[in-house]
Amino acid sequence: MAGLLLAAGCSAPPQADRPPSDRATDARTVETTAAADRSLTVAAAPADTPAATASPAGSGKPATARRTSLKVASYDSRTRRAVIAPKDKGGSPAPGAESPAPPRGTAVGDVIASAPAPGAPEGLLARVTEVVGQTDRGTEVQTEPATLNALLGDDTAKGSVPVDPASFDVEELLPDVDVSWSRTGDVHVGPEGATVPLGSLRLDVTAKLPKAESGPVSATASVSGFVQVAPQVDFRYGGAGTDSAPDSAYLGVSGDWDSGWALKGRAAVTRAPLRIPFATLHADPVLQVGPVPVVVNLDLKCYLEISGDGSVTVDMEQSLTGDFEAGGSFGLSEGWEPVSSAEMTSTPVKSSVTAAGKVKAVLGAEAGVGLYGTVGVLADLAPYLRGEASVDTSGDPAVWGVYGGVDLKGTLRLQLSVFGTPIILHDIPLGTLHREWKLAGSETVQAGSAT
Repeated sequence: MAGLLLAAGCSAPPQADRPPSDRATDARTVETTAAADRSLTVAAAPADTPAATASPAGSGKPATARRTSLKVASYDSRTRRAVIAPKDKGGSPAPGAESPAPPRGTAVGDVIASAPAPGAPEGLLARVTEVVGQTDRGTEVQTEPATLNALLGDDTAKGSVPVDPASFDVEELLPDVDVSWSRTGDVHVGPEGATVPLGSLRLDVTAKLPKAESGPVSATASVSGFVQVAPQVDFRYGGAGTDSAPDSAYLGVSGDWDSGWALKGRAAVTRAPLRIPFATLHADPVLQVGPVPVVVNLDLKCYLEISGDGSVTVDMEQSLTGDFEAGGSFGLSEGWEPVSSAEMTSTPVKSSVTAAGKVKAVLGAEAGVGLYGTVGVLADLAPYLRGEASVDTSGDPAVWGVYGGVDLKGTLRLQLSVFGTPIILHDIPLGTLHREWKLAGSETVQAGSAT
């Protein structure tokens, strides 16, 4: 931009030789260009980041958010009453944010954005509808839900921020689950020998499966493996559009994925998939979008899923690596549209199928992504391993195959209107992404869909 302006200045006639009307037009052009270039920095918020507010601008002008010296001391989700108090001095300035505005009283019409606070563990985005009065803790106010465009206005922002793997609250749902993570200056290792790359979270699991009734005692089935993910939150806001809606918006989750698992024995499974959740995870990473703390709510549920006809005996292992993306994208002309992709490659470690039948094992994760406590994107990433075989008249396997694959599906929900976009009248499917590849088997077996 500076180079273009310099070139334009060099090729233009001297200001003294130009009429005043032309010089005034140039000044307005430069002012308009500067006003349009309002891109905000998107970064991980510092610890104990203060609240941001925006006051009604009037005359149809968009409000401008500013960093404050205030905090949400408490919030009651039932009554929607909050207590706003001065924040202790000495906090670190937010990336790309101006200095804190001088303290002033909270007024009706103010929009407040806050990081997680007492009573609002997933953050708070609210408009003040009434100043109730002063208390010994601060100013008590009545609030109603607000939208991000009331704070961001004409500004634009775009960025992806990694989620601190140590920030996840993990609930282990099965006995044999181990959690490991690695971040700068700190490493937590669960299972012996686990190596976790910087910024990644890993869960190892082992589970016994019911034995098929007709199978021998030695055919007890088990599944074991690990999921390793380095998630990041993707955020975009495209400035004011029309009818108070932003010109564009995006919210999603993406990241690197690694997993490896083994299925052995003969499980008593049926055609209806048996889903076994083994861990749930929750984090509330805070993005600093200019002066505004934007709280993203991220939920993951890791699960095992087994399906088949209960007659095949297998000894299969697979290692899988790649990346994924799931989210929702908004444009004024298109409305909300789903975004989903998964690029993964697989390596078979061991492949063996005996007897006739089929089986499929999934080691996947359901993800929910939202803002300030409202879920907007639901995604189900399901890498799988399946085997099938048929036998000839002698009872020996005639054709057999082992396949790896990945499914990605999900929905967009109306809560994405927190951006200030029109409300989605019904859930919008992400669509189903499906890829499958052959790992091992006889030459004549045909790829197909496992039940």
